[in-house]
This record gives sequence, C-alpha cells and structure tokens, in this order.
Amino acid sequence: MTTLSVTPADGLLDEPRRISIKGLQPSQKVELSTRTLRGNGQYWVSSATYIADASGQVDLERDAPVSGSYEGVSASGLLWSQRPEASGAADVFPDDVLQPLVTQISLEGSEQSVTLIQRLASGGVTRREVREDGLVGTLFTPPGVGPHPAVIVLNGSGGGINEPRAALYASRGYAALALGYFKAPGLSPYISNTPLEYFVAGLAWVRREVRPAHDFVALSGQSRGGELVLLLGSMFPEAVSAVIGYVPSALVHGGQAAADPAVGRDGPAWLYQGQPLVHLWNNNKTASWAARDAGLRNAESISTALQDHDAVRRVAIEVEKIRGPVLLLSAGDDAAWPSALFSRMAYSRLKEAGHPWPVQHLSFEHAGHTILLPNIPSTYSVDGTPAANAEANEQSWLAVKAFLDDAVNARAAEGA
Repeated sequence: MTTLSVTPADGLLDEPRRISIKGLQPSQKVELSTRTLRGNGQYWVSSATYIADASGQVDLERDAPVSGSYEGVSASGLLWSQRPEASGAADVFPDDVLQPLVTQISLEGSEQSVTLIQRLASGGVTRREVREDGLVGTLFTPPGVGPHPAVIVLNGSGGGINEPRAALYASRGYAALALGYFKAPGLSPYISNTPLEYFVAGLAWVRREVRPAHDFVALSGQSRGGELVLLLGSMFPEAVSAVIGYVPSALVHGGQAAADPAVGRDGPAWLYQGQPLVHLWNNNKTASWAARDAGLRNAESISTALQDHDAVRRVAIEVEKIRGPVLLLSAGDDAAWPSALFSRMAYSRLKEAGHPWPVQHLSFEHAGHTILLPNIPSTYSVDGTPAANAEANEQSWLAVKAFLDDAVNARAAEGA
C-alpha cells in the first residue's frame, strides 16, 4: 500500500519537516504537488517528480526531483519553490498571523494527500495592538508567566508592522514588539523626517510594560530597519542589549525610494532633537541616481555615492558605541544596496575598536535582499536565486535564535 506522510504534520514554521512516500514500485515515477492559501486569499503552488528507490521509497531529505519546481536535494523544496497561482500575488504570510498556513500535499494520480500545518504563533502566544505613547505596533507575548527577554522588530523601506517575525520570536520565548514607524495606522506614509525619539519611546515602553527578563531588550531590523538598529544601538547604547541587522547599512542614508515626494529622496530619513542626521547624499561629489532612474539596480546608484570617501566617512555609523553583541546578516546578490560590503564595514569597525561583546557576520553569497523566515516561498525576490534565498531564510533564523539565546544567557550571568 502506498503511503504519503509528512512529519511533523503540525508545528511551528521554523520546524524542519520530512516528506516521504512508501509502498511504491522500485524506480516508479511519482509526482507530488502542493497548494497553500496565503495572504490576500491567494494560493501558492508547486510540484515535482521523483523516482522511487529499490525499496519503493521516496524521501525528500535524500532524493532530488527529476523535474519540477526545484532542483537538488531539499527537504523543504516543495515549500520554498512555491509560486503564486495567480499573477500579482506576493504575500507569503497569512493575513492573521495567529492562524496557521495550511498546505495540501497531494500524490498525483491517486487520492492520497496529507495536510501540513505551519504556525507562526505557538499555542498560548498572545497578540496585543499597541497605540500608546504615540507608538503604533503589535506586541506578541510568549505563553507562561515570564518575565521574558524582549525584542523590538523594525521593518525596512516597505514600512508597516512586521507581525510574522515578531510572532515567531514570541513562539521561541521572546516578548516581541513589531513596531511600525511609517506606512502604519496613524503614521506618515513616508520614511522622511522620522524622529529617533520615537524609538527611544518604544524602548522605554517595552521596559515599562513587558518588564523584560534581565532587562534584556534587543533590536532586530531589516534593510532600512537594519541601518536603524545599528544607529539606535550606537546613539542610545544604554537602552539596547543586542543588535540584529538583516541586510543592514553601516552608513546613514536619506529617504531614497520611501521618501516623501515633497521632501525628495535626497532629503533626510532621520531626525534627532529636531535636526536631520547627515546622510550619504549630503554634499556627495560622486553620487548619482542615473542607474536607478534607468531601471537598473538601486545598488548601482548607491555604489556611485561610495566613491566619495569623505562623504562615507562623515556618515559612518559609530557601531563601536554599541554596548552588546551584534549579528550582521547580508546578501551577496543584493539589488537594493551592497549589504555584504556594508556589513563588512560595520564588522571591521567593531573589531578594530576591540568590541568586547560577540560580533558575527554571516554573508549569503547568492541570496537577494529580502531575507525572511524558514520554509516559506523564496521565489518572491527579483535578486538572488530561489534556492539561495531559501538557504538564507533558514540559516539566518538558526543563527538569530542561537545569537539571542547566547546574548540572554550572557546577560543573565552578568546580572548574577
């Protein structure tokens, strides 16, 4: 009897799954297909054909498909190779992060199918909308009495509130505030002239409301959020326990593509005490948007600005002032900006200063700018390859979990 199975069938998004078939004929060809309802009511699908071994088994941990949506051996290949069934669908996460992603895996030519359930929020995780002290965000709290260490999650130039990452942080034991700072209810639709005092208020709110274990509050930010967490850690070191920068910049930038048209992309992104922070395009002798305006990668235009070494020096973030461990995660095929170069710049500056806390830099050579979470479609990006993006999604999350656990343990030992 042919049996299709997935183990575990129900678990957190970051849990590895084993998909296998038993009871086939030796060398029999079989096709598996998947279908997942994701955000905005859109289905994502994939399929691949495999050949059974001499014992009549197929195991995705061991066997590469002979054709289909992905190549090579990958236990989660049927998940990361999914593409939207309808054009224009792009949201890989559920509309309500407390609800699971449900994938139907079918064995073509038979009535066999299994259901795979992926949860961003484990049982007992609570969600609370935050509209206090001028803040706009969502707090996810782990199950149990606590106290729990805390993480503030910041998005990049897409703005909004990054609930999926915060929900998964909470599922792994961290009180996580997904904090919006533009393109969120009641906030500006643009990054221009964002006051850094807003984030200072966010750090204070977390300490007051969450009362985190060991007074541990980490910052986790992606892209412009990656730039921002390095900046906040350097300017307000007493308030930041650890910094996680996904595809960050080591330099201060202006509004760029997320700017208010009235301010312009060369206007400031960040204000402090009412004054704009000097950024890379200010008085830059070599910077040009010509490549970007011609439809080429934004990173091409950023590279022109880096040729003015005085301008780069003026806007380098003083990461050596951060009082805690730093994790940098970069992409080698980054179309938005050279995150690998920027991460090397930050890493070198920390090492040269003799930074007394752990510093790590993981660079994913063939991945693109958008590093997300494990076991989700990685076909969403215009840069990187889907396989490399999938690897970056998986390996970055493993690194982040280990980094945070080590940082909290070190903080606890220091307090003791």
